[in-house]
Amino acid sequence: MRVAVVGTGGWGEQHARIFSRRPDTELVGVLGRDPDRTAVRAAAYGTLGFTDLDVMLERARPDLVTVCLPNEQHFEVTLRLVKARVPLLVEKPLVFDLTEADTLLVEAAKRGLFFAINFNHRYAEPVKRAHAAITDGAIGTPVFATWRFGGEANHGTSRHANLIETQCHGFDMLEHLVGPISSVAAQMTDATYGDWSTVALALEFRNRAVGTMLGSYDSSYAYPDSQLVEINGTEGRLMIHDTVRELSIQRAGDETAQVWRAGYFNDEARDFHGTFDRHVDAVLAALRAGEQPPVHASAGRRALELAHAAITSHETGRRVSV
Repeated sequence: MRVAVVGTGGWGEQHARIFSRRPDTELVGVLGRDPDRTAVRAAAYGTLGFTDLDVMLERARPDLVTVCLPNEQHFEVTLRLVKARVPLLVEKPLVFDLTEADTLLVEAAKRGLFFAINFNHRYAEPVKRAHAAITDGAIGTPVFATWRFGGEANHGTSRHANLIETQCHGFDMLEHLVGPISSVAAQMTDATYGDWSTVALALEFRNRAVGTMLGSYDSSYAYPDSQLVEINGTEGRLMIHDTVRELSIQRAGDETAQVWRAGYFNDEARDFHGTFDRHVDAVLAALRAGEQPPVHASAGRRALELAHAAITSHETGRRVSV
């Protein structure tokens, strides 16, 4: 399968790494804005560099294009690719504006386009095991859920960058594990540098469970448990530490816990970037089979909808139904 990558940033390099090394894909092009940087990236991964999207599509003839541009610059290029009828795997966030999200989804649906988004956290080994445990009833009925994720700031033009571009993983993860969120109430602070850099959300789920989210750009990814998930059920609880580091499951009343950590020879499962490799496995299998993506771009729209509900809650001081 011929794959082209749009974007020459840090995460774009992960895209280039994967598709240049897989035996079942060929990296046929990298698109960037800066000619010198693009040439360096293309040379590093043995492919062609482009600075014009139409030229890349004509010359490289990709079967799949992946988009990993700066977070607030996704819409225009993605729409052009949708209209060109190219199967897509895009990075989160889908976009920052709900109208733009709807435009992309409507135009893609008109064309029956394969349109995937990379919520790679779902593919971490602890998350996969947690999902299976909840489905099997290992902790009973979920009653409350907690998501915490904080690190250094990624400064952009949106005052809600943390909520939209990073905590989208939290919205997606909690709905993946617990079910649809039905209402949101928000508190936010702009005390450090003027943007809403830390947000605290109270959540209600459709199944009557409740939850919390704490997302921050006033923290550090160097701290242990910079990312933490807890799902508490009627018969036990599970905790996911740092996405890939550890899963613990404990029955109510039992002081011992069952713990998963990657074994000595299992470096793949402890590698955060490896979660993207796992997702790509599923994306390519679905594309070849003519099936829908394992994580459709509509999941990106859903996370954005929840983020905007939180913004409305903060601005109005009331709980917002979704």
